[in-house]
Amino acid sequence: MNETGHEFIARSRHHLIDDFLPKIERCLERLTDDQIWWRANDQSNSIGNLLLHLCGNARQWIVCGVGGAADARNRDAEFAQRAAIPNAELHSLLKQTLQEVDATLAQYDDNRLLERRTIQGTDVSVIEAIFHVVEHFSMHTGQILMLTKMLTNSDLELYKFEGTTALPRWKTDAANS
Repeated sequence: MNETGHEFIARSRHHLIDDFLPKIERCLERLTDDQIWWRANDQSNSIGNLLLHLCGNARQWIVCGVGGAADARNRDAEFAQRAAIPNAELHSLLKQTLQEVDATLAQYDDNRLLERRTIQGTDVSVIEAIFHVVEHFSMHTGQILMLTKMLTNSDLELYKFEGTTALPRWKTDAANS
């Protein structure tokens, strides 16, 4: 077993499933369908477009590029979508996509992280493909958080602080329910 590779995959899975997804879910709990599809202007993306884009990107790079599934992504459609897809449907799509990504990463042989793949016409290593998805998800999660704060005029209260320790509220709230 490749200890470094194993840890890289484990941390990547953690960030996608246990960090970014709960933050996005906290946003979706607070937003109406109209807010999810609001755009500041024609050059900006709505939260709905960002969610479709995250699903398309993660699926293309991990499930297809790393895992070998057929790639049928239509990237332009992710941004062109204007008709509102309901919150619950977007949430379901996001969870399903991340479950597929997580399953792909869970079964991936960490000794093969340096293998080459062609994804979006670019020659990359598997480790680079995984890193791309985690960083890409992080960036757009931040945009979703910011848009949610703007649209709801509220603090998302993502963390509870005990001294200098930040405890994720999605874990502490769940433990207290």
